[in-house]
Amino acid sequence: MFFKPERFSVFVERTLHEMNNIGVGSLPIVAIISIFVGAVTTVQTAYQLISPFIPVKIIGTIVSDSSLLELAPTITCLVLAGKVGANIASEVGNMRVTEQIDALEVMGINSSGYLGLPKIIAGLIMIPCLIIFANFLLISGGILAAQLTGIMPPNEFIQGARDTFTFFTLSVSMTKAFVFALIITSVSTYEGYYADGGALEVGEAGTRAVTRSCIFILFFDFIIAKLMLNA
Repeated sequence: MFFKPERFSVFVERTLHEMNNIGVGSLPIVAIISIFVGAVTTVQTAYQLISPFIPVKIIGTIVSDSSLLELAPTITCLVLAGKVGANIASEVGNMRVTEQIDALEVMGINSSGYLGLPKIIAGLIMIPCLIIFANFLLISGGILAAQLTGIMPPNEFIQGARDTFTFFTLSVSMTKAFVFALIITSVSTYEGYYADGGALEVGEAGTRAVTRSCIFILFFDFIIAKLMLNA
């Protein structure tokens, strides 16, 4: 897959096309989920911290740290595993069962590099960008919910978020984003590339891609948290 492409211009064009499909095509669902998850997390955190001895700005601290460390990278990538992963597996699997991949190989084209590498590179670029976008919307959703429900004013929420923010926390979030992006794109491409049969098998390949991507995401979520936060 990682051999030098035969035509670099075609490789760049395919990568840009995949970046549009993975990134721009996923913006609406990421935005909706992030805003509502941030709002719900704020309301539930406020419910659990009803005490006159706990400063109300702690809610902003908890929501922002939870968003950076877990909610934005993990929940967003689980959703993308269903949307992006199934799409990639179905696309490549359909090319396999209709013998389009065989035609590429007959023409002397490295089919795995032509189909897989642009998707993986596009995922490694766009999914971390989506995670940054999700982080912003999660915290924005929390601020909006806190203000609309009368839990706390926005300035106290922001103050609580600033008190404990560190770039290390952001680096953990971005590490998860890159690892999860690699998992989603590589597992989905693999399942589609080795699909065999007909339309039923293509559907099964899409299901396997989503299931295995989610399992790997949760597994590596634990590994990264253990290595970076409890080293």
